Amino acid sequence: MEAIHLSSSSEMEPEVEKKRGSPSLRSVTQEEVASHDDIPSTTCKSRYQRWARNVKGLETRGIEPVPLEERLKNTTSTSFHMMITWFSMGMAINTIVVGSLGTLGMKLSFLDAALCAVFGNILGAIAIGYMCLWGPKSGHRTLIVSRYFMGYHPNKICCFLNVLTNLGYCMMNATIGGQLLSQLSGGAVSVVVGIIIVAVASLVVATFGIHIFQFYERYAWFPQLVVFCILVGSAGPEMNFGGTSFGSPEQINAKRLAFFSLCFSTGLSWVPGAADYHVYYSPETGSWKIWSMTVIGVGIGMIIPLLLGVGLGTGVSHTPRWATIYDGSPGSLLIAGYDRLGGFGKFCAFINVLSIVSNNAPGSYSMAMNFQMLGDIWRNVSRPVFTVASTIIYAACAIGGRNSLYEIFKNFLPLIGYWIVIWLTIVVEQDVLFNRGRVYDWTAWNNPRKLPMGFAATAAFLIGWVGAIVGMDQVYYTGPIASTVSGGCDLGIWLGLGFAAFAFPPLRLLELRILGV
Repeated sequence: MEAIHLSSSSEMEPEVEKKRGSPSLRSVTQEEVASHDDIPSTTCKSRYQRWARNVKGLETRGIEPVPLEERLKNTTSTSFHMMITWFSMGMAINTIVVGSLGTLGMKLSFLDAALCAVFGNILGAIAIGYMCLWGPKSGHRTLIVSRYFMGYHPNKICCFLNVLTNLGYCMMNATIGGQLLSQLSGGAVSVVVGIIIVAVASLVVATFGIHIFQFYERYAWFPQLVVFCILVGSAGPEMNFGGTSFGSPEQINAKRLAFFSLCFSTGLSWVPGAADYHVYYSPETGSWKIWSMTVIGVGIGMIIPLLLGVGLGTGVSHTPRWATIYDGSPGSLLIAGYDRLGGFGKFCAFINVLSIVSNNAPGSYSMAMNFQMLGDIWRNVSRPVFTVASTIIYAACAIGGRNSLYEIFKNFLPLIGYWIVIWLTIVVEQDVLFNRGRVYDWTAWNNPRKLPMGFAATAAFLIGWVGAIVGMDQVYYTGPIASTVSGGCDLGIWLGLGFAAFAFPPLRLLELRILGV
């Protein structure tokens, strides 16, 4: 059987001596990948597994790697499907809320906010594209691949943090959907009931797994794009494109950087799960094709609602009728945008609710995987159990925080960006500086003895957090460096990146010198 070489470069190095912790152990055969793909025996014998195999379209696989024989064949339509999936996932109304924060919350002009949104989103899309490459290369989920950089046990911290990240995003999405359904029904459907409806719809798609939501995403983008185009025609004349940013030059610059960071964080939130949605693609697809299609898909998909949100935010202060309709909730902002269309506008807004499912289901799916990555005991629990449990948790949190959504967005999104950018910095530096050209033994994914110890990565991760804390500017804490900026500015994401980037290489060299791995 021909060996499978899944490497971080196109050229393979000769086999090296097998050593504890080395990510470049040897080439991997198809038989070995398949043998490590066995679902734990306790799970195989469960009633759920026996039942699930008889349900068409239901994915029974957990965090086990996907062997080559189960991968999708590389065809001429592969890259298009890849791009459309990301386009659909990114084009959601929760991103409109992020865009509106630039003009509604920070009082930036349309031009300032739009430029920050576009370039912040492009930077986030580039990061997503990089992480997607590891899915076809390895057949592993993102935070399984991360074990080869962070170490088996330290990586559990990232899994836990990503669970919190997805819980927060799903909570915000469900709240937006609940508010919108309540607005559309004139209050007949309460926000609480609307939240439950959105959560249950997302649960169904996420439970069936990657095949069903990739099929769903393949077609969900079209009605969303149509109604967004209608929204542009309806709301465009009421937007204020010629306004100026509010504040002193120093304050405006600080708000520009803060909003740029916020839009960057929105894209970053997809990075810890990016490879999860590519594990069924063949490694023959090609790294350049995977990266470019992902960047184009998610970039355009998120830029459209971001710019709509920026424009809608300007309309509230520019149009008296919008100011009357807007009650402080994202749902009312969208209703204001469709106001000129009457009943047809409400129908379009209802179509927008479907985009929440497109955005929520992948997060719920990855969250269940992250639970299983916390250890073998957790791995033996079927994925849908975690999907149901996490849905109950985020729906309850959404019901409790339904009246403070904008504050949650402003305070939660930067925290997501802090840990993800620190972790991503370590992954990129380890891959580029230390593992360049090495062959990864993807069969060692669940063997702590064959994975790095992760001392350097853990230390750099903590040092990165020190940078984030001294640079953060939030309602609950302002770091000493952020406090020196006139008007205040959240520098946490950039100082976290810088501290980790400078700390990891010398720490890793020291680790290699002492431990040899």
